[in-house]
Amino acid sequence: MGGEVWYLPLIINLKPHPPNLIPQPQIPLAVFWLDEDDLSFPPPEEADEDGLLAVSADLRPERVLEAYRSGVFPWFEDDGYFFWFSPDPRAVLFPADLKVHKSMRSIFNQQKFTYTFNQQFESVMEACAATPRHGQSGTWITPAFVDAYVRLHQMGYARSVEVWESDRLVGGLYGILIGKVFFGESMFSTVPNASKAGFIRFVQELERKGVAMIDCQQDTEHLQSLGSRAISRLDFLQLLERHGIVPT
Repeated sequence: MGGEVWYLPLIINLKPHPPNLIPQPQIPLAVFWLDEDDLSFPPPEEADEDGLLAVSADLRPERVLEAYRSGVFPWFEDDGYFFWFSPDPRAVLFPADLKVHKSMRSIFNQQKFTYTFNQQFESVMEACAATPRHGQSGTWITPAFVDAYVRLHQMGYARSVEVWESDRLVGGLYGILIGKVFFGESMFSTVPNASKAGFIRFVQELERKGVAMIDCQQDTEHLQSLGSRAISRLDFLQLLERHGIVPT
């Protein structure tokens, strides 16, 4: 179940590298290889200290959905291999904990932006891929990721919010919605406060639809300022189960 252990040599050559995920020279990396005919994942607690759990040669939508149900997500691609993570701790946001600071309330009161949902999903993904990130020289959102998530959008799982300034797309985010949990993936902005405004507006919409938890994956100061918190991987998995999200 979940594939065999695979000793991965230093084939990882992605720019940018997710922080602290690249093994030191001459130290092989033991991960699970996911069999093409088996969508199941190994237990998340088998992930290494950086959260790396498994590698596959495909990113088909059925595997991606099974990953989220298992508390796992794909993070990057290198040379046709896809890397799957389950970090500990895990950042989450409960809608009731959403923080809307005074400066952002002013943005909403001024109606600086307008918002749409699921209208420009692929454009949001492409903007997330193209937006420069501090300390990064590239993107993990490769064409293979765009293709997979656009298919998931067509299947009704992948969702987006679009933030507009006049007729310009200036911010947005996307992720996967399964039951009462939204699994956030990436966000972007080309003008100040656009991604924050989009995040806040999206969380409010998700709460209105009965979503109980937003998976933020990595704990960052930006997300903490919006109300996220870090919980253990075990607690995260138990919350998924509580909300009926379990491996198939």
